[in-house]
Amino acid sequence: MIKKLHESGGGSPTLGLGHLQFEALVTAARLSANPNDFALVALLGLLGLRIFEACGSNIADLGEAHGHRVLRVRGKGGKVVLVPLPTAVARAIERAVDERTAGPLLRNIHGGRMDRHAATRRLKHLAHIAGIRMPRMHPHMLRHAFVTTMLDAGVSLRDVQIAARHADPRTTMRYDRARKNLDRHPNYILAAYMASGT
Repeated sequence: MIKKLHESGGGSPTLGLGHLQFEALVTAARLSANPNDFALVALLGLLGLRIFEACGSNIADLGEAHGHRVLRVRGKGGKVVLVPLPTAVARAIERAVDERTAGPLLRNIHGGRMDRHAATRRLKHLAHIAGIRMPRMHPHMLRHAFVTTMLDAGVSLRDVQIAARHADPRTTMRYDRARKNLDRHPNYILAAYMASGT
């Protein structure tokens, strides 16, 4: 079940994870013996971080603000934002950090800072375990899943734009248009309506 997301700019298809594939990947990561796997998937797919933001995050970036557990993230252009940590994400990070008090949140299998290449290898491994057949698995697919899953859950376009930290609302709208093309086609609504009446 591969979703093709068409960016309106160049028209080239970007492969995204469907909802069930995303759930399967989260489950595989949660059950992995490597605690960095769930933290990686949580940071990318449940917080919507870009890969350089996730790999660049340190234990020192964890904190509290206004009664929320937060992660200080350095995004595009060096802009720093506080991202709240839902309980599942906080637990995933705690598991990866363990008893450490300094250093990177995500580590590779040698104990050093995880980079985008190591992250891609881990995601390919998890996708294989989850039974996800993708021609090319890469970290940005989880950011796609973050945005489209939020939209599917009924979060407003404006709130998704804020959560994804898209400077231009048209970027968020591209995700929305791509998912609406087939997933929300009126044919499905009509069929569901007719089925409920019979």
